[in-house]
Amino acid sequence: MSVSRLTTEDKALKINLTQDIYGCFAEIGAGQEVAANFFKAGGSSGTIAYTQSAYDMKVSDSMYGETVRYVCEERLLTMLQTEFKHLQDILPVKNREARFFAFCNTVESLNYHKTNQGQGWVGLRFQLGLNKKPNDVILHIKMHDNSHKAQQEALGILGVNLIYACYFQSGNINDFIDGIVHRLPPDRMEIDMLRISGPDFEDMDNRIIALNLVRRGITNATMFDLAKNVMQPSTALYKKNILLMRGRFRPVTKVHIDMIERARAAFAKEKRVKPEQLEVVFELTLKDLTADGKISDKDFLDRAELLGSLGYTVMVSNYLKHYKMLEYLSSIARGNLVGVIMGIYNLHIIFDEKYYDNLPGGLLEAFGRGFGHNVKLYIYPALNVEDGSLYHLGNIKLPENLMGLLNYMQANDKITALQEYDPSLLHILSDDVLSKINANAQSWEDDVPYEVVKAIKFFELFGYQQKVEKH
Repeated sequence: MSVSRLTTEDKALKINLTQDIYGCFAEIGAGQEVAANFFKAGGSSGTIAYTQSAYDMKVSDSMYGETVRYVCEERLLTMLQTEFKHLQDILPVKNREARFFAFCNTVESLNYHKTNQGQGWVGLRFQLGLNKKPNDVILHIKMHDNSHKAQQEALGILGVNLIYACYFQSGNINDFIDGIVHRLPPDRMEIDMLRISGPDFEDMDNRIIALNLVRRGITNATMFDLAKNVMQPSTALYKKNILLMRGRFRPVTKVHIDMIERARAAFAKEKRVKPEQLEVVFELTLKDLTADGKISDKDFLDRAELLGSLGYTVMVSNYLKHYKMLEYLSSIARGNLVGVIMGIYNLHIIFDEKYYDNLPGGLLEAFGRGFGHNVKLYIYPALNVEDGSLYHLGNIKLPENLMGLLNYMQANDKITALQEYDPSLLHILSDDVLSKINANAQSWEDDVPYEVVKAIKFFELFGYQQKVEKH
């Protein structure tokens, strides 16, 4: 039978009937829905060593140690470590004839009054071969069903999918992701972080997995740090002062760096911003990752490498329109100020009424949703494309009927011009730099940071080719 036609029960039964797969379940927060699927399928005695749920916090603390937060990645990792080791300790003989796994989750499901967002952490520690070191798969999920029972059911499907995908579909990344989300459309469950690690997956780049989650619409945004670690956005940015810069960064130029550093200095001076809680995020949208109608994994990684080499956190999102991105970040920042760095010409897009034809309230609705109390725009000047003069917030040309809205935003400290900038850099355009790189013209090196020059040459990014000396 085709994998796409398998039911959850079919998958659980196949795992149960595979004699050398053996493990345990520890589920907290939404019932033992995953383990229950294996019991219902039949033949589970050859697969399940034990199952447990530590619902009482004191019981959980006695098993996994005291903690302040029970639904977090750290708690999940502790559970995986504890349960897998316990399984090996109590069944040493069994471990020589079976591939062990420990499935764990710690989940906050929908409460009785439906005042919370169902979400949680799910993980599997598993051996692909006998007596081999284990691998880990870690996920963060958001559950969108509007009933507690439906969320439990979705979690049960996910758990079976995950174990099945790890043992039978892990040879191909596309099959692996397909397997995990099988029969779980995004309107039921969102996976905004997925990381796989271990000796059997040393060649796996989790940033490509992150890109695929966004590309397939499994989540709208994901992110990773300079060490290539994939992070869950709402955890990494929780209650932070976020300074966002959106763009293609193909490649990163000196003007990009000047924009971010000037804006960082201005943002840090805001009364509501604590410098120690300031997080700079470079964001790439899927539209900006598209080349010839397709998203190139190599091109994506090229840009990610460059941003990482400069020490910045990278976010990938499906939020083409600014107001949606800002609405999303504001929900994470939880009342803290969100700053946005923007070139003067991008402001024209923000004020283009046609941009919001999809909204019943048009431009005013978008501004209300995206540029509320906790968002401030920092506008960087440019050279006028017509005559080369300085083009800035003070002489911007917008339709007359929108100037009142711009004045309102300035008067209420929602938008400001960056007064400090390097005028010698304003001529630099990423497209021009890219053309120079492709033409093998050395002058491009003057337009990008030294670290980026080194990276482009060493990794031969963006079509760069080392000149071959003729003898």
